[in-house]
Amino acid sequence: MRSYTKTELARAAGVSVETFRRWLMSDRAFLEAHNVTTKSKVLPPKVVRYLCEKYDIDLPT
Repeated sequence: MRSYTKTELARAAGVSVETFRRWLMSDRAFLEAHNVTTKSKVLPPKVVRYLCEKYDIDLPT
């Protein structure tokens, strides 16, 4: 797993960046625990893995 931008993850999820940002708001506590804010442009691998599992996002390999 690698780091992804919010735009890349939103595209993989099939939603707009604004919708994806709203999803992140519901995970604010998890993000803050990993030193990430909802305004961060790049999300680290651990956060990407969590979001992919929670929102069933399939990333290209």
